[in-house]
Amino acid sequence: MSPRFWARAVGVLYLLMAAIGSIPLLVGRVRMSNDAAATAAATLAHPSQVHTAFAADLLVVVCYLPVTVLFYKLFKPVNDTLSLTAAFFGLTGCVVQGFACLFRIAPLTVLTTGQSSSAINQQQVQTLAYLLLKLYTPAYNISLVFFAVAMVLIGCLIFKSTFMPRLIGVLAMISGVGWLAFLWPPLANVLWPRVILPLDVGEMALVLWLLIAGVNVDRWHEQAGTAKE
Repeated sequence: MSPRFWARAVGVLYLLMAAIGSIPLLVGRVRMSNDAAATAAATLAHPSQVHTAFAADLLVVVCYLPVTVLFYKLFKPVNDTLSLTAAFFGLTGCVVQGFACLFRIAPLTVLTTGQSSSAINQQQVQTLAYLLLKLYTPAYNISLVFFAVAMVLIGCLIFKSTFMPRLIGVLAMISGVGWLAFLWPPLANVLWPRVILPLDVGEMALVLWLLIAGVNVDRWHEQAGTAKE
């Protein structure tokens, strides 16, 4: 398998993640209000939407795991340590996002099993389910921070490489810096989506380049040979 194949595989997996991530938007999400009882009623009324959102989130994580490995293989000739660090942050982001998926399904589980329990009353069950659901967003945002660091490092690797345009690396770094806003939720709330989404054009440019052009194979092998020496 050539490095161009790895590059295009990353692009295909990114498109697959985008398609899977849009499924809950098409099927519909459970509407969350400030009232625990109303949110619990909406959750129990639409269990298929809950399961769909959970499955979609989990599949996105599954798709990103090979992306992390392929990025490492692709940029290892540039700088092994930096590429391994980017892979570490990418894999950590996958673990955190996978954990966040539990907060998608946990409220429904609590509501369906807690109603048959005599240890706690219905209001307590609804409140617990509501709190679990509220934890999904901050947990998911934490994963974005790890992915943001990984993207900044990948941008640096692209900039230092000889087989991809430096402009793509700069745009990727800008994209990663934009997602770092989730380090501080109040800032992210102000910048999302009007500022952060436009900055993400760098990641989209990276995906398109990987799909259409891939990498310069001769220069990749040349840099790989230099790294071995």
